[in-house]
Amino acid sequence: MPAARELVIRGAEVVDGTGAPARRADVLLGGGRILAITPETTGAPGRRRPGAARVLDAEGLVLAPGFIDMHAHSDLALLRDPDHSAKAAQGVTLEVLGQDGLSYAPVDERTLAEVRSAITGWNGDGSDLDLDWRSVGEYLDRLDRGIAVNAAYLVPQGTLRALVVGWEDRPATPAERRRMRQLLAEGLAEGAVGMSSGLTYTPGMYADDAELTELCRVVASYGGYYCPHHRSYGAGALEAYREMLAVARAAGCPLHLAHATMNFGVNKGRAPELLALLDEALAAGADISLDTYPYTPGSTTLAALLPSWAGEGGPRETLRRLADEECAARIRHDLEVRGADGCHGVPVEWETIEISGVRDPALRPYVGRTVAASAALDGTSPWATARRLLLADGLGPTVLQHVGHEENVRALMRHPAHTGGSDGILQGGKPHPRAYGTFPRYLGHYARELGVLTLEECVAHLTGRPAARLRLPDRGLVREGYRADLVLFDPRTVAAGSSFEEPRRTPVGIPYVLVDGEFTLAEGRRTQALPGRSVRRTPC
Repeated sequence: MPAARELVIRGAEVVDGTGAPARRADVLLGGGRILAITPETTGAPGRRRPGAARVLDAEGLVLAPGFIDMHAHSDLALLRDPDHSAKAAQGVTLEVLGQDGLSYAPVDERTLAEVRSAITGWNGDGSDLDLDWRSVGEYLDRLDRGIAVNAAYLVPQGTLRALVVGWEDRPATPAERRRMRQLLAEGLAEGAVGMSSGLTYTPGMYADDAELTELCRVVASYGGYYCPHHRSYGAGALEAYREMLAVARAAGCPLHLAHATMNFGVNKGRAPELLALLDEALAAGADISLDTYPYTPGSTTLAALLPSWAGEGGPRETLRRLADEECAARIRHDLEVRGADGCHGVPVEWETIEISGVRDPALRPYVGRTVAASAALDGTSPWATARRLLLADGLGPTVLQHVGHEENVRALMRHPAHTGGSDGILQGGKPHPRAYGTFPRYLGHYARELGVLTLEECVAHLTGRPAARLRLPDRGLVREGYRADLVLFDPRTVAAGSSFEEPRRTPVGIPYVLVDGEFTLAEGRRTQALPGRSVRRTPC
């Protein structure tokens, strides 16, 4: 269905993103905005303006704000494939990029090459793209050429450190801290909405709390927020959360906890302890939000599990150490006996690590198998198989980590500070299904089937609450004057089509999605429209 000057969505059940009860109404759109919302019984806007608008019959459908993915890894995918059906088909109308402290701006030639190598498992190596930007503003300008969904950006703290300090495990000098603060301020002034960290990823993990606090003060001065992937989701998880709360408190900076969860066997059933910690901070006046994905397994790169010392110096040094027998033996000991900091302080359980993607086609037989199962077939040890994959694929393998707990997932999604984030990695032969199914899974499985959230609560978690965190003055709600970023779904059938067996299947029960009033999905099929643009920080 092509875009129109005016459109009436007639007879929808409007779930407006505030958590208020659904109400039946007709909604008039025009010029990319919501012009009027009229209770159906008083006469539809389309009938008040005969001939001025087309009508979409929404009988049996819910009209909601478009979903906001608070944790996306589509930094290059949006440029490589602007169609972006993985998210458009879910009803996503805005993604937040630059996550986990590593992305592609700001950079220079050296840093860009290093970052491309370090996170090739997240986004591909970028060799198929013209990465012609260097600053945050230039990257956002590149997005403005036309994409399927809107996108906001977090300045990645690890990339800042790589650019200024390098990949060395040492404190930044006063001059280096000044330079990082300057670059961060420039990125925020150019439109970034805050700063991310990946404190189990090199080189961001080498920053101490004093350095992070200095940077967060800059973020706060620009009205942004701090989004850390903190130092542990396993052993020491609560201590890691406390550290982030202390940093944000010292800096006076709003805090958004990335893919907040409690994983690994040591944290089974411990979500209430985390929530009590957050509630105490909220009661004391802290500004805190968090995002989660509605699945138990996590996903990252195989290289991310290595101890931090193995990553010092950058990807080339990591590969050199893996090739050296003495260093490799030390890495193995840290992984399997001590519990590497990259593996959250927990000794690795190779039977929980499933290879989800590789770059080298010759390695594809490993995809879909755990490292332990692959090692058994190879007739070798799991470490030998993992080491071979890392070396042969240039740190490229991505993995699923089957270490989560359902009771923790449900407890966290009920919290009032919760928002939705896919943490979706679109690369690999068998990616995590959250990249293609997060938002319909919330609506179908957790709201309709399990009743963990009511439909109205669920929509608020996915729309109004994240929009408030992003300080968006005209998105995230079905309200007159707001931008027409909208989704129509069938509450009786909406569900994730993706699964761990078939992760790229599209959702069901989502027939229409609009971005700035243009249909990106119509009658369940992706249109050719690319109305998405960068969404830049709103001045405070």
